[in-house]
Amino acid sequence: MLDDLPIGRAAALSGVKVPTIRYYEQIGLLRPAPRNEGNRRRYGADDLSRLGFIRHARQLGFELDQIRELIALSEEPESPCGRADAIARRQLADIDDRVRRLLALRAELARMTEGGCHGTIAECRVIEVLADHGKCAHHGVDEAA
Repeated sequence: MLDDLPIGRAAALSGVKVPTIRYYEQIGLLRPAPRNEGNRRRYGADDLSRLGFIRHARQLGFELDQIRELIALSEEPESPCGRADAIARRQLADIDDRVRRLLALRAELARMTEGGCHGTIAECRVIEVLADHGKCAHHGVDEAA
């Protein structure tokens, strides 16, 4: 029965940790759970569905404000999909940008470590490049960190 679950069981079924469930309630992503006579939170199928939605959105890298907006949109089923699509497209563009910066970082690290480690720290290419940013092939690399 998925209509009267304690928070631990809701966490196990949703894959969302107990403190995170409490946090989502606190910031309004999840409606406050009704409480039983012992003042313990009780969760149902709708709560599990919402937790699954949030968890999946977080796995895709959406920020909490974006998720809040997507939840609000999901509660208006007759509304046009354009706003949700725009949020997802912005997220995709952000991911593409991060991938580009990570690839630049990877290329710089590969260049920095070419030829392996020979000699002493005084002759170490890694230390040399880190000490002198001018020796980096990609000057925008530091922005990715």
